Amino acid sequence: MPEGPSVRKFHHLVSTFVGQQVLKTGGSSKKLCPATLQSLWLQDTQVHGKKLFLRFDADAEGEGEGGAPGGSHQHLEPLRKTARKEAAGDPAPEASGQKTAADGSFQSMELLPRGPGDSSDLAGDSPLPGAQQWLQVSFGLFGSIWANEFSRAKKANKRGDWRDPVPRLVLYFDGGGFLAFYNCQMSWSPTPVVEPHRDILSEEFHRGQALEALGQPQPVCYTLLDQRYFSGLGNIIKNEALYRARIHPLSLGSLLTSPCLETLVDHVVAFSAEWLQGKFQGQPRHTQVYQKEQCPSGHQVLREVLGPPGGLQRLTWWCPQCQPRVPPEETPQHQS
Repeated sequence: MPEGPSVRKFHHLVSTFVGQQVLKTGGSSKKLCPATLQSLWLQDTQVHGKKLFLRFDADAEGEGEGGAPGGSHQHLEPLRKTARKEAAGDPAPEASGQKTAADGSFQSMELLPRGPGDSSDLAGDSPLPGAQQWLQVSFGLFGSIWANEFSRAKKANKRGDWRDPVPRLVLYFDGGGFLAFYNCQMSWSPTPVVEPHRDILSEEFHRGQALEALGQPQPVCYTLLDQRYFSGLGNIIKNEALYRARIHPLSLGSLLTSPCLETLVDHVVAFSAEWLQGKFQGQPRHTQVYQKEQCPSGHQVLREVLGPPGGLQRLTWWCPQCQPRVPPEETPQHQS
């Protein structure tokens, strides 16, 4: 699943379309009918951790009140000045694997495979009643948003076919550009509750609450993935922050010193901001331990699936030499 920096980049792409009207729609989504978005106006977009919210209104003078704090301005101010990606043009429907429906919308000619357990879209195929209509977007493992261009196949599939991914939703705007949503879950929802104090990329991120959570008597790698305290933090950030702070993933937070936990939070925020900045500058992500065989010091990196019992289990990379495990408290020995 895309982590906070990736979703922030998607938020930035969507923000450039705020104030425009949806002229045509397309995509393979069945549970969320793309045609329901036709003629609506995109009035706002908000981001919280790994989720993106888009507000649509039936007219261009949609109400601006009642939204969650932050609104479309809730991304880092220095990054707002980043140049917008140039439009690639509106390709013909046939070229992108779509056909024109009777209502003027575009429908995909190649639907993504679906099964009994498929959860590609959440329930709710129509906007909720009222002036404000919020579309919640949650991304799958390889979820993404493309602006003014479609995603293309990077390699052949198991059958040897070079088949381009099929977008779940495509929105064509009156400004001439379009957005394509891939591998995501979408549903109409009430006004979102955005809590920037939990978001690791927000200027309002509450370090105190994060430090208190990390101090619990459980492995710090479990706590880092808890979105209640580190919204937007995913497996990549977890691995990198722990390595840079020289903390073993299974070290109990209650046994680590306050300066040690402070350093960990510093690296969470710094690496996340660095990753986001690199996305806007078109630079690749630089990792030191994630998916590596050796750490920068040349030591062998270990890999293991870690997670709380009955909870989320994730592959974890760490260097046993650079990240020694803090031993458990010793049991006092009784004197005879």
